[in-house]
Amino acid sequence: MPGVSLTPERKLEIARELDATGVHVIEAGSACTSEGEREGIRRVANAGLDATVTSFARGVQADIDHALDCDVDGVNLVVPASDRHVETKVGSTREDVLTNVEELIAYAKDHGLWVELLGEDGSRADRSYLHRMAETGHDAGADRFCYCDTVGAASPERTLEIVSGLADLGPTGVHTHDDLGFGMANVHAGLRAGADFVHATVNGVGERAGNVALEEVAIALDRCYDVETVELERLYRLARLVSEATGVSLPPNKAVCGANAFAHESGIHTDGTLKDGAMYEPYPPEVVGRERRLVLGKHAGRAGVAAALSEHDVDVDEDELSAIVEHVKDLGDRGKRVTDADLLAIADDVQERDRDRQVELLDLTASSGSGLPTASVRLRVGGEERVASGHGSGPVDAAVTAVREALADENVEFELDSYHVDAITGGTDAVVTVVVELSRGDRTVTVEAAEADITRASVIAMVDALDRLCGDVLESGTEPAPADD
Repeated sequence: MPGVSLTPERKLEIARELDATGVHVIEAGSACTSEGEREGIRRVANAGLDATVTSFARGVQADIDHALDCDVDGVNLVVPASDRHVETKVGSTREDVLTNVEELIAYAKDHGLWVELLGEDGSRADRSYLHRMAETGHDAGADRFCYCDTVGAASPERTLEIVSGLADLGPTGVHTHDDLGFGMANVHAGLRAGADFVHATVNGVGERAGNVALEEVAIALDRCYDVETVELERLYRLARLVSEATGVSLPPNKAVCGANAFAHESGIHTDGTLKDGAMYEPYPPEVVGRERRLVLGKHAGRAGVAAALSEHDVDVDEDELSAIVEHVKDLGDRGKRVTDADLLAIADDVQERDRDRQVELLDLTASSGSGLPTASVRLRVGGEERVASGHGSGPVDAAVTAVREALADENVEFELDSYHVDAITGGTDAVVTVVVELSRGDRTVTVEAAEADITRASVIAMVDALDRLCGDVLESGTEPAPADD
């Protein structure tokens, strides 16, 4: 995927999570790329994973040698299948490609490697030649052949037709791209045709429009066809790890792992979901390691607002609820995100209740320069001032570390579940909005802060969230007893 490059440490971290999730084969990289890439592949290959670890290899012996140098279990051997790739890209002939296939597979098998042969651009190849390539591969000892829709150009009907013939020849996999939006449809067409192996990427990352998403394939096979593949409850954790490592954010409307996949704002949907979780969801969010969210905004209804207040232990009568709903809708009409902090502030105002803050930011300094980014904070915690410092990968990370250090002596534990930044004005003096989501136990709070300085906005949002989330603990000095089942 353009712009994505993983360090050896990140590769190993992701590979371990893939293995824990139950993925069967992990293509750890392309050993011919660089020494840094080979180091990452070696770490994965020597990590003692249950999965088969492979390297991508072009149709040249040197690539197989590089893979062997990395101690992998196998190779995904890619050779040109369409005439466009055979003649124009590599300047060869069909017969020479088949001869090369025989020699390379024999070489790889002689060295104890598991081999998958991939016919590149197979969806646009001559069908009879693609069949000859698959037969040649199987006869030479390949463990399987993979049909590749390399540019996402095939329809599900064509995929079904081609893979049906290939699956009759031996074990067959499918490799699909989403350029026409057919990535998932072509996977299911291929499986229906007899394939039993799917190439997928976490979150659908990949060239151009990406590959088919692993998490979508897994949940669809489970829910629609009773086919077990991986540990579904680990999918969201895996998706978040890959998103963080690649720097590629998950679209909010992304299936399975997008922020809105189990979020409800519409009054009709929220009311129905509160009565029956399956009313507007195809499967419970817990199946993939998620939780349901009730989002407040212009479409919110009484049931959703009441449920959100209840999550924060706020009791209101019918008149107060009506007033709070109107305030929430008014904020939504003005295009504002209605966070938990907004809701609780509205409730305080409607109930004419003064609230003493337990955590407040008094001062913040942060620097990055040419050295290690550092930050220091001065907080008021209860009736005391706390000063702490920290360092991190950047000034925001350093400031968050400092906040945690300032609260180290308190009996509170929390998790930073999400962190999102939007620039809401242009120019060098742009104002940014930071939205953080913090959780403690089964309670979650989302808070938004807008400032010209991203570090200050981040710390203000986090401190406000902590005040809402942990204020009761900080006030009493003890964690509340767990609720009865």
